[in-house]
Amino acid sequence: MATLSADLEVQAQSTRAAARQLAQWSGPARQALLEAIASKLTAEAETILAANQADCEAAIAEGIAPALYARLKLDADKLAAAIAGVRDLAKLPDPLGQIQIDRELDEGLILQRLTCPVGVLGVIFEARPDAVIQIASLAIKSGNGAILKGGREAIRSCQAIVAAIAQALAEQQAPVDAIRLLTSREETLALLKLDRYVDLIIPRGSNSFVRFVQDNTRIPVIGHADGICHLYVDQAAAIDKTVTIAVDAKTQYPAACNAIETLLIHESIAPSFLPAVAEALQAKGVSLRGDAAAQAIVPMEAATEEDWRTEYSDLILAVRIVPNLEAAIAHINEYGSGHTDAIATEDPAAATQFLSQVDSAGVYHNCSTRFADGFRYGFGAEVGISTQKLPPRGPVGLEGLVTYKYVLSGDGQIAATYSGAQAKPFLHRDR
Repeated sequence: MATLSADLEVQAQSTRAAARQLAQWSGPARQALLEAIASKLTAEAETILAANQADCEAAIAEGIAPALYARLKLDADKLAAAIAGVRDLAKLPDPLGQIQIDRELDEGLILQRLTCPVGVLGVIFEARPDAVIQIASLAIKSGNGAILKGGREAIRSCQAIVAAIAQALAEQQAPVDAIRLLTSREETLALLKLDRYVDLIIPRGSNSFVRFVQDNTRIPVIGHADGICHLYVDQAAAIDKTVTIAVDAKTQYPAACNAIETLLIHESIAPSFLPAVAEALQAKGVSLRGDAAAQAIVPMEAATEEDWRTEYSDLILAVRIVPNLEAAIAHINEYGSGHTDAIATEDPAAATQFLSQVDSAGVYHNCSTRFADGFRYGFGAEVGISTQKLPPRGPVGLEGLVTYKYVLSGDGQIAATYSGAQAKPFLHRDR
């Protein structure tokens, strides 16, 4: 383990040096680099898909869970979408060197706050080989280095993708070590101890996995441990519209962290809405688990207290009848994970109350929770979704991967001039 840690420390130092080189590239140069990566991934698509097929076959033989398999599987359409995301990301404005504050403290004493890269990102994720494409492209666009650790079930896919990216970097004479792939669990543990060289850890996986990462590193961590999302159907909801929203939010991609896990229904609309939505959901293979009030309207399995706290990542949905909007908000704030929660209503006052009082990174009105995604937000891609209160919050795209520095330029000014009985006053004038 000592040798492994030492080797990884050397690799992390190399990644940090490569990231510093990359940060000096101009915005147009990094844009061209992403275009080259997209082209290389397209050229290597057959190799990448073959590697993924091998991963999938091995995972099936080991009895992989359906939700994890859905994330692991990388078909031609999914790969093409990920590559399109790289090209979309390339076209976004350069996030580096942006002037956030431009202030004249005094004549000839100018303060600016400029955006700059975070440094080196350590990103650990389960399955999801397409995440490699998203994370690597975001890191390059934002001038960061990235040390990636995918799950063992996706090792062949990740290696094929990173090999293609490395080829593109080399061909463009870019620092190849800016993107690095780890392959063993032991390397993950060693990575969490590299607080001298890694600036941010982003875990993507199960609740227990994220908690483990948070408990075993001194490096700042962003991400979310659960995706327990809700749809609340208000008494003023439009039934047909809301049925469509509920079906999409649960079944469009049930393994996603932004799929709903609990459906809350106002008691006055439940007798008409619940039979309609149950029929539509069950036609898609969804198994319902409800409280006593829901069971009295539609036959379904009984829900337990644990169901309100569970992220199924599968075609299972908990259903609860609530007496009013306040009860729905209280349930979400008690059991939710702070990810994304939605209200269906035609009452603007109810919508306003829900959106202001639900304490989640994403709060939606009359639309599917599945929109909680960096690509859909126009961020190009995301490294994950953060449910923490301090920024970044929600889908973490380019903005979440840059920090800032204060640059002060003067002409011999000293602090003593501005202190004491004869202190000269500051101008503090924005330019």
